[in-house]
Amino acid sequence: MLGSLRKTLAGITLAATTTLMPLAAQAIETLKIGTVVWAGYGPFYVADKLDLYKDLGLKVELQFFNDPALIPSAMAGRALDGGMLTYDQVVGSVAKGLKHRVVMPIDFSNGGDAIVADKSITSIADFKGKTIGYNPLSPSDFLLAYALQTHDLSEADIRPINMTPEGIPSAMASGSLPVGVTYEPNVSQILNMGSGERFHVIYSSKDAPGLITDVLVFDERVINQRGKAISAMIQGYQAGLDYMQANPEESAAIIGEVLGVSAAEAIEQMEGVYNIPLTEMAANFEPSDSTLSFYGSGAVIAELLLNNRQIPAIPDFSATYDASFVKALTE
Repeated sequence: MLGSLRKTLAGITLAATTTLMPLAAQAIETLKIGTVVWAGYGPFYVADKLDLYKDLGLKVELQFFNDPALIPSAMAGRALDGGMLTYDQVVGSVAKGLKHRVVMPIDFSNGGDAIVADKSITSIADFKGKTIGYNPLSPSDFLLAYALQTHDLSEADIRPINMTPEGIPSAMASGSLPVGVTYEPNVSQILNMGSGERFHVIYSSKDAPGLITDVLVFDERVINQRGKAISAMIQGYQAGLDYMQANPEESAAIIGEVLGVSAAEAIEQMEGVYNIPLTEMAANFEPSDSTLSFYGSGAVIAELLLNNRQIPAIPDFSATYDASFVKALTE
């Protein structure tokens, strides 16, 4: 997205973050957050493991889902206080009347989401008539739709199979699925099959910069009631990101534990994302045609969702976020 160097470890210094941290609150608040296993959420995993929220008067309970499409409904049902989603999910939710708001961008996918294919398939044009496995109404669906659209194809040209991202590797290993859309660590697992000779990445989020952005999301009701806790969680993210920069090996081990891989493999997966430091977040909320802005990426996302009949109308993008927390922490 913004370069191939290990920007997951980027961020401002620990000293700078410390100035943002208030004294420990007398009562600890708890936020229940829905998430999936994803290298881009590394700063939250580090903050959780090291209890970096404690001095902020906050406890964050991460609840892991295999299917990210289930998180918005869990939020709507109040089983969760918030969720880590992709921006296309938020556009879809708001278009359908849910009052979900992005309070901060987390990361841009920079190759961490990918379409992986048998090596006999050499181009997107070869997808015509092929069976392709992906999870509907998810980042995988969105990436595939964008790839097809930019190559003058549509879902009508393929044979879609509904599969979870975690189900893609085994289906491809069995030989029953020639093309699958998934994300890390599943992508690396597939590429390593057959001594690396069977499959290759044919299209990834590197080819669509900014279109797959992970975001921290809360319902408008929670924002109105839990503002201090949300602000503390954003600061906790930055503390985790700073710790990753100062202690890369220890941080990689912590993140690898969550991902279920070694520290070295965690570092490799983190190369597929760019974690956004607090000092850069304001740019995501600024009106712009750039896909690195919620307005620019939102326009592309909404058009695809509308064409795929996944939303009834294109929403007002300013209704998809609340920039007040980032603004207050960076003024």
